[in-house]
Amino acid sequence: MEDTPAINPIIGGFALDPSLVLVDGTYFLIGNAINRHEQLSFSKSSTLIYGLENEDYLYATGGLYALTIRFYDGTFYIVCTNVVNDGEEGKESELQNFIISTTDIHASKWSDPVYFDFYGIDPSLFFDPNTGKAYLCGSKSPGPETRITLFEIDVKTGKKLSEEKQLWHGTGGIYPEGPHIYFREGFYYLMIAEGGTHEGHSVTMARSKNLEGPWEASPKNPILSAAGTDEYIQATGHCEAFEDKEGQWWDVCLGIRMGAPNLYGLGRETFLTRGTWSEDGWLSFDRAKIHIEGLSVVPDPSRRLTAAPGVDLLYIHDAELSRYKISNRQITLTASPDGLKSANASPSFVGKRQRRLKGRSSVTLLPPASSSTPTNAGLAVYKDEHRFLSLSYMTSNNDSSPTVRLHVSNKAKSIDREESTELDTAPQTLHLTLEYTETAYKLSYRTDTGEPKEFAQVPTMDLSDKDFVGPIIGIFAEGSGEVVFQDFVIDSASSQRAV
Repeated sequence: MEDTPAINPIIGGFALDPSLVLVDGTYFLIGNAINRHEQLSFSKSSTLIYGLENEDYLYATGGLYALTIRFYDGTFYIVCTNVVNDGEEGKESELQNFIISTTDIHASKWSDPVYFDFYGIDPSLFFDPNTGKAYLCGSKSPGPETRITLFEIDVKTGKKLSEEKQLWHGTGGIYPEGPHIYFREGFYYLMIAEGGTHEGHSVTMARSKNLEGPWEASPKNPILSAAGTDEYIQATGHCEAFEDKEGQWWDVCLGIRMGAPNLYGLGRETFLTRGTWSEDGWLSFDRAKIHIEGLSVVPDPSRRLTAAPGVDLLYIHDAELSRYKISNRQITLTASPDGLKSANASPSFVGKRQRRLKGRSSVTLLPPASSSTPTNAGLAVYKDEHRFLSLSYMTSNNDSSPTVRLHVSNKAKSIDREESTELDTAPQTLHLTLEYTETAYKLSYRTDTGEPKEFAQVPTMDLSDKDFVGPIIGIFAEGSGEVVFQDFVIDSASSQRAV
């Protein structure tokens, strides 16, 4: 049975996923809030490269930035920013802030965006339990001297109901951002991130008896940070606090598993840490670890988690869904004229996020017949139009031998290399395999019933820069005609599961 693909574009990346549930060590994606073209366009979501000190580079993606999800009076609300740019250097990006809502988070029936006037990022809703009013706080641009501001808002229309007011801006770190407001035992608590989004990242807090201030900074600041430590998980910050049913406080924060300097692995991932309130009413968090001591997750057998087929599949920009035929164990792509280097177009590409530092992904390709139009199709590790690697099957024309090609690209590091090998004959099937550790990708191929042949090893550092989001492993087809892929397996360890 053929499944209609769900729209889940690859877009800019500061966001915590609002619909990701952890049960018995497994993540379940229950839905996509942005899931149809009528809601938003990502046709202008290019990635901009900024040169930093020590020959580092920052890749600032367009698209969706940090979101906040809230539940109030029977309705779920998500507020977010869509950063729109066409990749033109020196041109200021447009910041489209919006609210979407639903009364059933499992149904993936989210509203169209309701836009509101705010020139900034990281919007967060706060429903005041004392007045019933809704407020929007966010990080007012431009940076790095951003400001945390607040105004009353009508969540149904997006209308501003008050002037913007500046709140507390942190302890002096650059880019104060990611604000959230909580009310507890007579105090309003404002929690923010500051210090930039990488090695200096931290979380700080202040409180006040009313939203007008004055705000008192926590004596425990920063209440979460890995800056200046040898922790494996670095760049921790931009967190959300919550209380569980047993009264234990936690935070979910962003962090990076950093096995070596400037090696950003899977980009910013979500981590869970314990929180503790002091007797004088201040919150602080444990440092983020791979494993939380004393934590055991016991699944509830009465709960059945379900999701629409293909809910975790990802596309680039505004996907043309007519190019994708997805069924059990087989995906057919109609090749597009646009390749992985395309900045704003949507190449024929579908994949999933790489979630293991050590794993194996593979696919079996049924090579198309040679034609007058070149075809290039295969397996790819994709970060954006500037950074990717691919192992592919190429046909040039009726007179040329088919080839297997490796392409590694990182524009900021001036990497754009290709290696290829000619095949004696066109195979009936071509099995492509990608094996990876924290430090290297190993690529191999096998034709029909032949033996596997290792093609190349690529250091993961070749694709690593000061990242916000991690790599996507997917399949692609460039050129013309249809290409059939079978048994697409991602992140397999001891067991395999085909898409």
